[in-house]
Amino acid sequence: MRFMYHYPETSGTEADMLEAGPIHEVAARVEASGFDGFALTEHPVPSARWLVSGGHQSLDPFVALGHAAAVTSRIKLLTHLAVAPYRNPFLLAKSAATVDKLSGGRFILGLGAGYHKTEFYALGVDMEERNALFDEALDVLPLHWAGDPFSYQGRHFDARDVIARPRPVQVPIPIWIGGNSKLSRRRVAARAQGWMPMLGSAQLSATARTLTIGSVAQLQGLVAELRQSAVAAGRTDEIDILCSYTGPSLASPAADPGRHREAFAEMADAGVTWVVISSETHRPEATYEFLESFGSTFLG
Repeated sequence: MRFMYHYPETSGTEADMLEAGPIHEVAARVEASGFDGFALTEHPVPSARWLVSGGHQSLDPFVALGHAAAVTSRIKLLTHLAVAPYRNPFLLAKSAATVDKLSGGRFILGLGAGYHKTEFYALGVDMEERNALFDEALDVLPLHWAGDPFSYQGRHFDARDVIARPRPVQVPIPIWIGGNSKLSRRRVAARAQGWMPMLGSAQLSATARTLTIGSVAQLQGLVAELRQSAVAAGRTDEIDILCSYTGPSLASPAADPGRHREAFAEMADAGVTWVVISSETHRPEATYEFLESFGSTFLG
C-alpha cells in the first residue's frame, strides 16, 4: 500500500487555495514525511455556482507539478485528474512529457472524460464528443511519447508525418483513468496502467455523472472484475488502483491510529494499491503539522 497526498481543496471564493501552503513547500514536506506521491486536480473555468456551492479551486496541475518536481526527488507526481477532452491531445502529451522529463520520470497522467457542462461550453468542446475525444487521446499519447514520426487523423485535426522530441523519461508515461462507469473500466483493462475509482454517495456520483460505488466491499468486486478483464485481454502487468481514503476522520492522524490501519487494511484487501490522503487544512502550519503527524504515525 502506497500513499498519495492530495493538496487540500478550497471551496468558494472567500479564501485562496494556496493559503494551505506554498506548493513547493508542501511538496517538499510531503516527500520528507514519507508519502509516495503528490497530486493536484484541475477545473480551469468552472461555473461560479458550482464553486460557491461545494466545488473547489485549482491550479494548472501540469505547471504546479513541474514546480513541485524541482524541490523533490522521489515522490510520484499525479494529475488527479486532468480532463482529456479539454485539450488537443498533442498539447496534453507535451505537457505530460515535460513534467516527466523535468522530474526524472516521476509523472503519472491521471485522466478523466469530464462532467462539468459549463467548462465544456467555456472551452469550446462539445460535451457529446467527450468519449470519442478521450479515446483519440489514448491513441495519440503513446505515439507522441515514442519520439518517432507518425500520422494520425483525428476528429478535429490532421497530423501528417509529425514527431515529438525530446522523449519523456518514461516511454510510455503511465496513464491512470478515473471514473466508475463500465466504459472507464474497459478502458483501464485494455489500455491504462491504473484505475482511479470514486467512492461516495449517490448524490456525489450523480454530480460527476458516474456509477455510484458506495462501499469498499462493492469496490472489491469491481476491482476483481477489472483485473479479470485485463487478463482476458492478454495483459500480465499490474494495474494500480488508487482510491481516496474513506475511513474515520483523519483530522488528527495520531488519534486512534488502529482504526485507520484497519481501514487501510480493508482497502488493501479490496485490491487498492494507492490511497489518497488529504487534509482539511487552510493554513501552512496546519498542513505541515498534518503531514508530519501522518508520516510519523503511518509512514515511519
